[in-house]
Amino acid sequence: MKERISLAVDELIAFANCKGGTVYLGVEDNCDVTGCTGKYDIQAISESIYDKTRPPMFTEIEEIEYEGKKVIAISVEADGKTYATTDGRCLKRLGKNSKPYYPDEMSNIYSAYHSNDFSSQIIAESSVDDINLMVVYALKEKLKIRDSSSTLPDLDDMAFLRDLKLIVEENGQIRLTIAGLLFVGKEQSIQRLLPQAEVIYLHYGKDNLEEYNARLDMKQPIITILDRLTEKIQNENKIENVQIGLFRLEVADFSEKVFQEALLNALSHRDYQQMGAVYVKHYPDKIVIENPGGFLDGITADNIITHPSAPRNKLIAETLQSLKYVQRTGQGVDIIYKEMVSMGKPYPVYRVFSDSVQLTIESAMEDPDFVRFIVKEQDSKQINLSLSQLMILRYIVENRKIKFADVQKVAQISAEEARKCCAELMKFGLIEITGKEYMLTARVYEAVKSDIEYTRDKTVQYIKAKDMITEYIKLQGYINRSTVQELCGFTDQQARRTIEKMKEENIIEMSNGGRYAKYILKEI
Repeated sequence: MKERISLAVDELIAFANCKGGTVYLGVEDNCDVTGCTGKYDIQAISESIYDKTRPPMFTEIEEIEYEGKKVIAISVEADGKTYATTDGRCLKRLGKNSKPYYPDEMSNIYSAYHSNDFSSQIIAESSVDDINLMVVYALKEKLKIRDSSSTLPDLDDMAFLRDLKLIVEENGQIRLTIAGLLFVGKEQSIQRLLPQAEVIYLHYGKDNLEEYNARLDMKQPIITILDRLTEKIQNENKIENVQIGLFRLEVADFSEKVFQEALLNALSHRDYQQMGAVYVKHYPDKIVIENPGGFLDGITADNIITHPSAPRNKLIAETLQSLKYVQRTGQGVDIIYKEMVSMGKPYPVYRVFSDSVQLTIESAMEDPDFVRFIVKEQDSKQINLSLSQLMILRYIVENRKIKFADVQKVAQISAEEARKCCAELMKFGLIEITGKEYMLTARVYEAVKSDIEYTRDKTVQYIKAKDMITEYIKLQGYINRSTVQELCGFTDQQARRTIEKMKEENIIEMSNGGRYAKYILKEI
């Protein structure tokens, strides 16, 4: 079996370096089925192939029974990488045979351009004929509108593309980079040179959420795709009006800013070496965007807002910034979150798989009162609440209170940043400390909840403190104000108020005054 696996590795490498294929163990060259005999382990075969290839190769292995004999089918896909054995042999498939794959051929159609960024690699088989000059013209015209101070549109077409690093000159010939093909390539050129660069739009009606009723397959430049899909979404957008005094705020099902940021994020972060397409699934109440390629190392759904920017395709991200489609290179996730939170919509939901990422954006506006309050507060105080502050407020509105440790977790920020955020919210009169937790102030309750709920929450907190103080005195004989602070997690002022209230209710009395006053249970 070891000998068969070694032979299979060579064939699998040859297949992977071309169009992919399947190796059958237990079938002779003349197609006679002899089967696999002796002991073998499918997992061990998979690991052996993985260990014998560079980069390590992932395969699919299936055991097939044919006329009482077992055949092992090992399949590999072409993923754009160049594979070799661990001892340095590289092969490619030529008809029915495998042949050596020499270094001068290994660039495939992409050649490295002093960078590990796939989107900045040069497409060796491209030429000036692959450039769609109408798209170049459209990009320049749109940039004039987006940034009237930009001098890029004043350049001639080739200088414009060269400045953006979308084209380079090689031996006197113009070549496109991957990013260049994706921004200004002709449709047939994208199909020929990078067929996996596809976006598939699926529309679902409210009567059938399982099967789509419209489909659009696009192998077009990034901005063309963005414009077409934005129009699709906007055409079906419903508007909900939120009255704020004399002003009426229109809240769309799907914000154009959120959708465009999410789609551009998917297109700039997808793995273009994987053969899958980006999917945009448009449901009546949500949009789901799926793109090939999992999160880069260190990024998770729990830190995606604040993790340092790490675009998978740096040149694509930089081009979007230069064309003023994004404010900066990076994720843009914070923009998506802030817009969704301030419009009272559910948080965007990221689901991460080993080889893909899925983002769900919902249309429902869950809390119009919260939206009204945030708009009025920012307008009246001439402030711009940060995303972290909005997330903290949103959490307290939904959960009544928040502990300091949860502030860090909810807003995905450090302890120092959490303290600063809470301090500013207290300064704005939006939250207050109750024991070891933060809650909304009375005026915020009045705007987003009710004075009944505010009074109830404060009452519950006092009842808990009263019970703890009473039990402590029963055990220790007395209590002082500093102990009340420590026991209940109060500030000095809160401890004073609680003691005074318990005195008014004839529960405790002072046994001796002064700086270190002690309080005991009052005899009835």
